[in-house]
Amino acid sequence: MFPGVNAPDPGFGLYVHWPFCLSKCPYCDFNSHVRDSVDHERWRKALLAEIDHYAERTPGRTVTSIFFGGGTPSLMEPATAAAVIDRIAQRWPVAPGLEITLEANPSSVEAGRFASLAAAGVNRVSLGVQALDDRSLSFLGRRHNTAEAMAALAVAQRNFGRVSFDLIYARPDQTVDAWRAELARAIEEGTEHLSVYQLTIEEGTKFATLAARGELAIPDEDTQAALFEMTQEILSGAGLSAYEISNHARPGAECRHNLTYWRYGDYVGVGPGAHGRLTVDGQKLATRAHRAPEIWLERVEAKGHGAHEDEPVSMAERCDELLMMGLRLGEGVSRARLRAELGADIGGLVDAGALARLVVGGFLALDEGRVWATAAGLQRLNAVLAVLLG
Repeated sequence: MFPGVNAPDPGFGLYVHWPFCLSKCPYCDFNSHVRDSVDHERWRKALLAEIDHYAERTPGRTVTSIFFGGGTPSLMEPATAAAVIDRIAQRWPVAPGLEITLEANPSSVEAGRFASLAAAGVNRVSLGVQALDDRSLSFLGRRHNTAEAMAALAVAQRNFGRVSFDLIYARPDQTVDAWRAELARAIEEGTEHLSVYQLTIEEGTKFATLAARGELAIPDEDTQAALFEMTQEILSGAGLSAYEISNHARPGAECRHNLTYWRYGDYVGVGPGAHGRLTVDGQKLATRAHRAPEIWLERVEAKGHGAHEDEPVSMAERCDELLMMGLRLGEGVSRARLRAELGADIGGLVDAGALARLVVGGFLALDEGRVWATAAGLQRLNAVLAVLLG
């Protein structure tokens, strides 16, 4: 049994960052790096050391989820995944039915490791498919084609109890009809969970450089809105409801780890560039590791962790973070959770006039138990949050 919107405890997650990729995708601004070789034994020891560091700081917490992200953690040796999972279970109590997710690319090399990763303890995989046509995959800088993606998905479904995959839409020149066909094909694969993200141009990426030169343009706002609305309609109609603005799942198949983020629970971040949120003696602390893999590694070997100094999160920042994360969810934000985390209900945390205008305008709704973004509010969530948090 995992917590819902009105549960007092949103869970306690542990994120492990594997920073290495075979190549850098042109849209990606994540902390990912290409290296000719990786000393897997050295990295395994460093990850275990940083786990020990955080276990000392959070004794007695019950881990409800583990998430291997990246980078491309399916390039990690299965022995490293097994060692990390075992060490976590040694250092903390773990919840029954512990969710252990690993992100993977759908190449034949990585799919060949799926059985070993499942044996290591991974029970949920998230595949970075990103598109279901070869031209778009090439544009997105992916190293697989559609046939390879579908083959990897089949292998994943044979080896893991739970499987998700990602798609990116609002690509240049993408039409509503083309995206409808792509969604139909995704649904045919029988997935329990689908993450669908609008393509955004992130600063510092290759796509940002191309956009600045006028060599890349994404669809206009009206087309993006039409694509968003159609996505919600088609996936909900197929039983994959939007439990979060970009994530769709069959009932019970939601990603428990990401729900801990969105419900503003505590989580440990292990690995280069990993962030965390920890509540220690009633104080919410932000943790952040050094981004550069080699520097992080040297720091862990020197002092047992690669983190910068903790940063206290003020009450105002906690309020902003909780609402920014929670209003992404279809369930919204529990008012009991607001009181437990911040000592006040929604009316005492935001400008009452702004809240009233958003409710009257049909962008937010609230009842005795929760506050949530309507369909219109979710489509304009950044603007809604700007007004609400002013």
